[in-house]
Amino acid sequence: MEFSLDNKWMAKVSIPWNMKVLDDNSIQKRDDYHMALVMIRAGIATTGYFHDGALIDHKVFRAYMVRQKQGKSQIKYLKTKGKSRAGSRIRLGESELFFEEINERLNQYASNYPIDHWGISCSKTLWPYFFGAATPPPFDKKQDNLLGIPFHVQHPDFETLQLIHKKLNAFHILFSEEGEKHFSESEIGNSSPEEESEDW
Repeated sequence: MEFSLDNKWMAKVSIPWNMKVLDDNSIQKRDDYHMALVMIRAGIATTGYFHDGALIDHKVFRAYMVRQKQGKSQIKYLKTKGKSRAGSRIRLGESELFFEEINERLNQYASNYPIDHWGISCSKTLWPYFFGAATPPPFDKKQDNLLGIPFHVQHPDFETLQLIHKKLNAFHILFSEEGEKHFSESEIGNSSPEEESEDW
């Protein structure tokens, strides 16, 4: 939902994923809601399946994908150096298995549960390896119920999975620069723009 003033947007309110807007613009909680999340960074990822807000299944995946000292993933290193050395081959093998195992778990969710929304956080650099894995994910890039997670995910572990799920099922407000000035001057909520915009 968007709020405008003089044809300029001031604030946008995102509703929780577990709620929907009805024809009369009222908001209603979804019944029997199934959500699956996947968050991927080089060398670590997590998946989780939630039913009506309860965590039913989760798994953290780790792989030896990052070159020691350089701190660069083997996938990125390939663009500049190649893959001839034994260590590189090991990291490439780990990378392939990493994405296959993630997708195997996601396919289990798709087979066992009627997923309403898939939430994903994955850099575009890794998309070709995720979607092009020997075992592909149970959705395609443009699927209607595949949603990008609108929060920064630095380290996708179990604690982050829980935190992101909590955020996705809460209301959030994003202010434009004009909106920050307007609401700050109005002193709505008795908080500063920095406080209002935290985590957006």
